[in-house]
Amino acid sequence: MTTRIGGHVLAHALVAQGITHAFAVPGESYLDVLDGLYDVRDRVNLTTCRFEAGAAHMAEAVGKISGRPAAAFVTRGPGACHAAIGAHVAMQDSTPMLLFVGQIPFAETDRESFQEVDYRRMFQPLAKWVTQIDEAARIPELVAHAVDVATTGRPGPVVIALSEEMQKHAVDVPDIGPAAVARPHPDPAALARLRTMLAASRRPLAILGGQWSAAARAAVRAFLVANQVPVTVAFRRQSLYDGTLDNFAGDLGVGSDPALVTRAREADLVLAFGTRLGEAVSQGYTLFDPAGGTPIVHVHPEASEIGRVFRPALGIACDLEAFAAALAELPPVAVQWQEWTRSLRAQRLASAAVPDYPGALNIAACLHELEGLLAPDAVMTCDAGNFATWPPRFMHVRAEQEFIGPTNGAMGYAVPAAVGAAIAYPGRQVVAFVGDGGFMMTGQELATAIQYGAAPIVLVFNNGMYGTIRMYQERTYPGRIVATPLTNPDFARLIEAYGGHGEVVTATAEFAPAFRRAAASGRPAVIELRTDPEQITTRATITQLRAAARK
Repeated sequence: MTTRIGGHVLAHALVAQGITHAFAVPGESYLDVLDGLYDVRDRVNLTTCRFEAGAAHMAEAVGKISGRPAAAFVTRGPGACHAAIGAHVAMQDSTPMLLFVGQIPFAETDRESFQEVDYRRMFQPLAKWVTQIDEAARIPELVAHAVDVATTGRPGPVVIALSEEMQKHAVDVPDIGPAAVARPHPDPAALARLRTMLAASRRPLAILGGQWSAAARAAVRAFLVANQVPVTVAFRRQSLYDGTLDNFAGDLGVGSDPALVTRAREADLVLAFGTRLGEAVSQGYTLFDPAGGTPIVHVHPEASEIGRVFRPALGIACDLEAFAAALAELPPVAVQWQEWTRSLRAQRLASAAVPDYPGALNIAACLHELEGLLAPDAVMTCDAGNFATWPPRFMHVRAEQEFIGPTNGAMGYAVPAAVGAAIAYPGRQVVAFVGDGGFMMTGQELATAIQYGAAPIVLVFNNGMYGTIRMYQERTYPGRIVATPLTNPDFARLIEAYGGHGEVVTATAEFAPAFRRAAASGRPAVIELRTDPEQITTRATITQLRAAARK
């Protein structure tokens, strides 16, 4: 062992735990850690961001795609408050993440020192675990435990505060690597019962949620295809199933096809694999009978999530990777629901067909074209807002592609998530979907993309309003419009000012050429889609909402 100061010990602890990417807004409260990261710059890729929320979203996006935590570093007080949204995303999305926060000197605790916050109290409901390191000798132990907590059971964020003077203390302490821990496997008897229940079914329906590796997705897909089970994905979990397959029935979440919701209520067996069956998926906890009227097989890595709202006929608490491998080994049953699956697929295709929307720019037609323009392994990031219901309805995500978005509805997610993904996966095409409101929250992170040579393509759906809130206004107080209109810049000229590539699309025929030019530019690109504000959702206009509200 060599004597090192705490800031350097922390940097090496990241290396020992296999953390390869860190995203930061620098602060004086963790200068010694920054100096330590300089020493390991060949092993930990440090990205300097423009806003703490952007740094947290980048780390969360990398964790969501890789299944391994990335790190975000922010300074105390205001920096931690700005980053809290990223912790909330990671918590509700079950994403492994480490958020490090610089802290005041330990000796000044409880004096309301400059930027003092008690992070255990602040982050307690937003993270799986919150701790503070006040002794440099404990850094390897606590960082190792933080990674274990973030990645086991239901994954999630861990927040670690770093007291300022601790980072300067010199200690002799060894690094600690990952632990080899056998993950909980499903009970063979439970798997046999699952198969028996499926064989007795006539209208089964699978709902996939949570975090799965590519291998686990493939194993689950093999089981569901072999048994011809119709498959839905939970809210913003399009990555979990190949949407081009004949048994894909759509998504259950915000903006779901009403016909699919109706058919889901008709299911006589629900295979809920990995999903929490939360508010969005369950349509406000109304989709199923909480007392168990519809038999549910609920599989989740966190036992406390099983039966939390809906009492299952069978609950299986186990590691999702182990469950997927065991599931793929089950022999197929005698399928008795072919017509049920065919009808759900036909309904999905009908929902995804391009309507004859009025106006020169048909967003649905553009998204159909985009499917053929995307790389086979493209990464798509999606923001929150009414625009976000368009890609899930009119696009089918393929097996090797990624589609990620905040299930907690955080606006401002898509651009930094795309930048983080483009930095972490430089060989993959990255496309972001974002509204004009969300873009103006964190669009400045495109400067980070310029600085690090990343080239995401950002599609800005510009309707000049906070569309979701306007929708609710029109439903509740029709015609009484306040607080939702927006005045925006010329987004194409804005990205050009950063040094990127800009396009404006006002007609359907302009989209594909604009996208090809953006992809060929090799620079961060913004394609502004000037959408019709009257078409407030994929299924309704403002005029229709007002008419319905005034009946």
